[in-house]
Amino acid sequence: MNHLNTAPRRRRFLAVAAGLGATAAAGTSVATAAATGPRRLRVATFNIHHGASPADVLDLERVARVIQDLRVDVIGLQEADRFWKRSGFVDQPAWLGERLGMHHAFGANLDLDPEEPGRPRRQYGTAVLSRGPIRSWVNTHLPLVPGHEQRGLLQTTPEVRGTCVGFAVTHLQHDDNKERERQAARIVELLGSSPEHTVLAGDLNATPQTPEIGILTGALDDVWPRAGSSDGFTYDALNPHARIDFLLASRDIRPLTAEVVTADPEASDHLPVVSDLQMPATRRRR
Repeated sequence: MNHLNTAPRRRRFLAVAAGLGATAAAGTSVATAAATGPRRLRVATFNIHHGASPADVLDLERVARVIQDLRVDVIGLQEADRFWKRSGFVDQPAWLGERLGMHHAFGANLDLDPEEPGRPRRQYGTAVLSRGPIRSWVNTHLPLVPGHEQRGLLQTTPEVRGTCVGFAVTHLQHDDNKERERQAARIVELLGSSPEHTVLAGDLNATPQTPEIGILTGALDDVWPRAGSSDGFTYDALNPHARIDFLLASRDIRPLTAEVVTADPEASDHLPVVSDLQMPATRRRR
């Protein structure tokens, strides 16, 4: 399932994110709503390195166990494959969703010819896994320097215990800080300069003091300084020396905890980051 950037899907995303018709976007009647108090949301970000270890040993089941142990409501994944020979021609987001009993959405930033005759097109990008249904999604390609890898922003609206949340995931360019700055600025345009009920997860390929991170934290809060401890290094998994994997939240969300999970550093070349968030009072469907 290749979730591309189409105008009808974008309109649907904006309607649901604003709380104006989550059920209508899913093809059902609009439900009534009732006020709810603050509630917790557990989120994570994880660059899964197409299911390969730092030694390039493919083991998607190992990745699944790491995600399972995080006990998240929603997680953003980077470097997810669909139908690549290097990863056994598996649709990784769909496989992980089925294995973990979670809903999934996928944003294809690369869409290439098959590697073998008769195979589906191979795709590569970001994904979201959610315990609850994903009511809408849209993937938007970000600014690109010719010859570099196409990057994107996958925006989703998962429903968590009756409440819809804006959850986005991205993976910025790894070797061009000016390109990252343009990508960060575009993300702020897409999410809004003052978003609400929104979480951004990503491998941003930049450390907290850089201008590109400053562009993003002009609109969203980095959860780590507010709820984490120690250095928060996530890369590389075997010798962590840089914090480049982030969870950012809109300012109506209160971070309660933030942790870099080191239980299995050979599942990928990055370590996952997990955070418990307190969402503001909102309205829920009934």
